[in-house]
Amino acid sequence: MGYLAGVDLGTSSLKVIVMDEEGGICVEASKRYQYDSPVNGYGEQNAEVWWQACCACFQKIIPQIGAHRIAGIGFSGQMHGAVFLDANMQQVRPSILHLDARSGKQLAHMATLLTPQTIQGVLMNPLYSGFLVPSLLWVKDNEPEAYSRIRHVLLPKDYLRYRLCGEVLSDYSDASGTLAFDIRQMTWADEVLRTLALPRSLFPDCVATDALAGHVTAQAARDTGLLEGTPLVAGGGDQVMQSIGNGVILPGQSTVNIGTSGQVSFQADHAIENPALNTNTFCGYGKGLWYTMGATMSAGLSMSWVGKALGGSFAQLDLDAQKAPAGSGGLLFMPYLSGERTPHFNPDISGMVWGLSVNTDRARLARAVMEGVAYSLRECMELCQSLGLTSKVHVASGGGAQSPLWLQIQADVYGVPLKVADVKQHACVGAAIAAGAGIGMYRSIEDGCRRVVHYQERLYHPNAENHARYNQYYRLYKQAYQDGKQVLQELTVLGRQA
Repeated sequence: MGYLAGVDLGTSSLKVIVMDEEGGICVEASKRYQYDSPVNGYGEQNAEVWWQACCACFQKIIPQIGAHRIAGIGFSGQMHGAVFLDANMQQVRPSILHLDARSGKQLAHMATLLTPQTIQGVLMNPLYSGFLVPSLLWVKDNEPEAYSRIRHVLLPKDYLRYRLCGEVLSDYSDASGTLAFDIRQMTWADEVLRTLALPRSLFPDCVATDALAGHVTAQAARDTGLLEGTPLVAGGGDQVMQSIGNGVILPGQSTVNIGTSGQVSFQADHAIENPALNTNTFCGYGKGLWYTMGATMSAGLSMSWVGKALGGSFAQLDLDAQKAPAGSGGLLFMPYLSGERTPHFNPDISGMVWGLSVNTDRARLARAVMEGVAYSLRECMELCQSLGLTSKVHVASGGGAQSPLWLQIQADVYGVPLKVADVKQHACVGAAIAAGAGIGMYRSIEDGCRRVVHYQERLYHPNAENHARYNQYYRLYKQAYQDGKQVLQELTVLGRQA
């Protein structure tokens, strides 16, 4: 029997799973790492860290499963980040990640060069820091010597796949998150690149998520333990891949994901236009597929922060939070630790805890962080619904879906039921399903989802009393941003000067 491998390149770790064709997880491995922040507001990483993590994971897996039994490999990756390579395919400088906030000047310049019609009708997304194009323009403006040596700009998972097969490609879903892609036509936006004076040659050709994209080279086989010639498929951005891994691929379906960042994503059969430009519309895993999403920048990251501040693991904080009441005894946490995307699109905002008192303890603060992330995701959800997108049940995903308490908090805050797939590594499973479709093990990604994805029996229904209480807190949460944003923005500026 052939097995399928799925690789998920995240912000804080790389994960690999190997599953059989019915979705049974045979073996898995992960490798954690930290991104660099040499200046407050910067997010960078040496892409070699990802490659070494990938090698380490396969070196752990291969002795357990046998390289010859892996029939295909798919990829999921953190979106928006930029990997800069020279003519010899060597890194020119560290990669700039999706959570980077340095490119404010470049974004302002882009807004003067690109017409509102182009931004609205072609890019279909707001101009925001951390996306590939403003990061590339920052290098052009601030590191001209480095920019002069750049010959290829890749997204993170595309760099990893290049290291395995030597082929330079991207896919529609990941490329659509660069601010250089025509969302409706699903191709690079040549008009935008010309206007910004960026060579088209820097950007790779794009294919569908399940398209064959190369084979493991002899050198990569020596580095990883994989079998030379093992086929690779293109893969996709992590939002698309976790949706596939949750079986959410049809219009009228949605996911709510809590990873390092958080997203609410609705599937659609056409590109949803938002005149306010405070959501994102990206391409799906193939032609004629799109999704619209709202994103909060610091979801699981907020729990990591409070764990560092108070000491203790996520599991310990989860147990603590169970001791606190709904509403955390009058606390409001605003999870703007890395700025915020939806609905504010404000990279210069900082986080805040409102309502601290002598009664504030570890349990209440931990629960307030969980609730604050849920309020932020509810804003994302309501904004998407205002564009006509609907879903009766949301599929919860990511690390946050491993906490029954956080799942119940979400259901209570949103006022809608949540269900959970019966696997943990949703993006990895999505990547493996894409691999199966690409090598012909499944007839299509849809067929792979039908065969692989199953759900837990428990459905998380909202508690009416808690929902009513959370509605009061949610009203204050939205008001708190309006009342406090000027102070929080000025604090962010002062903090970057420290």
